[in-house]
Amino acid sequence: MTDERPHPPNPQTPEHYDVVLIGPYAPYRGGIAHFGETLRGGMEARGHSVTPLTFSRQYPSLFFPGKTQFAPGARSESDAPRLLDSCWPPSWFRTARRVARGGGPDDRPDAALFQYWMPFFAPAYGTVARLLRRHGVPSLAVVHNATPHERFPLGNTLTRFFLKACAGHLALSGAVRENLRALGGEAPVQQAAHPVYDRFGATLARAEARAALGLPQKAPVLLFFGFVRAYKGLDVLLDAMPRVLKALPEAHLVVAGEFYDDPAPYRAQIRRHGLGRRVHVYDQYVPDDEVPRYFAAADAVVQPYRTATQSGVAQIAFHFDRPVITTDVGGLTEHIPHEQAGLVAPPEDPAALAEAVARFFTEDGLAARLRRGVRHLKRQRSDDLYGALEDLLATACR
Repeated sequence: MTDERPHPPNPQTPEHYDVVLIGPYAPYRGGIAHFGETLRGGMEARGHSVTPLTFSRQYPSLFFPGKTQFAPGARSESDAPRLLDSCWPPSWFRTARRVARGGGPDDRPDAALFQYWMPFFAPAYGTVARLLRRHGVPSLAVVHNATPHERFPLGNTLTRFFLKACAGHLALSGAVRENLRALGGEAPVQQAAHPVYDRFGATLARAEARAALGLPQKAPVLLFFGFVRAYKGLDVLLDAMPRVLKALPEAHLVVAGEFYDDPAPYRAQIRRHGLGRRVHVYDQYVPDDEVPRYFAAADAVVQPYRTATQSGVAQIAFHFDRPVITTDVGGLTEHIPHEQAGLVAPPEDPAALAEAVARFFTEDGLAARLRRGVRHLKRQRSDDLYGALEDLLATACR
């Protein structure tokens, strides 16, 4: 049975829960690790006990498309034990034993909470969840993606294997909720918005940030941020840039994030369009302490995605009060409402994307209105996620 109603904020914690949170933490990098730290802090602020647990090996190096799985100088506030090897079944049993015993033989946790985003982890997660069930510990899943952005062999079968072992699921968008419905299963589902990240600290002065990146102080500046993969549509944005420059001759685009795809076609596209002086590419993972520089330098963040469920990058943008220009795919428009916190264009349409960018900068008062909308949206969403989780915990633990 699925609860599809929008979840209201829950201002008071009705009960204390002792939860083990399983997923990536520092030194692992990326948005899912950031989410885990945010989730831990939010639950603890509401009076729950959270014990984090992470991977001893997240991906085999052969299967990882980036340069490294680890963030430079990363520090986890949680000191999460690194126990779960995604590819080594004996570690799955060891992890389940560790979780089930909690602080001692008579001190098992109320629940395990898994972060799920791709089928690769389903065999390990599903086995651990079934072992925990034998010990009387229910499992819940925070589902970032129920179906992967890119094809994965037996993806739906593997995902079902994990999800069927869970007592409840939290979908981070309506698109994810619909995917969960299509996959079947009887566990209750709650839906809540992705929280706005606050882990990156205060913003910088725009003048300081632009000076550090060598950008003109008064030019319109766009930011494409995060790992570069085909489904994120950077090529669509590059095809849009000649039209953007026709409307905004001084515009600049900053691309900040490691290329998981071959960068050569993108660089050829930049040359073909004559964008060498207007597109600034930083092909590297951006450490946490450098994130504010990129967002402070930008007027708006652009997400020309081909597919999506929700977006951690948008939540970083909102933390820094930056509107987002995005595409109408998946759950993006749930989190970036058109004309309120950003602008929405059709996917894979460079002309429409360029028109939205030009409108952002040229329509009188629009940028300021969208920034006010971002600030309002942040306040509105502050407690939504944790209330939904508490409802799932109450159901699973009774």
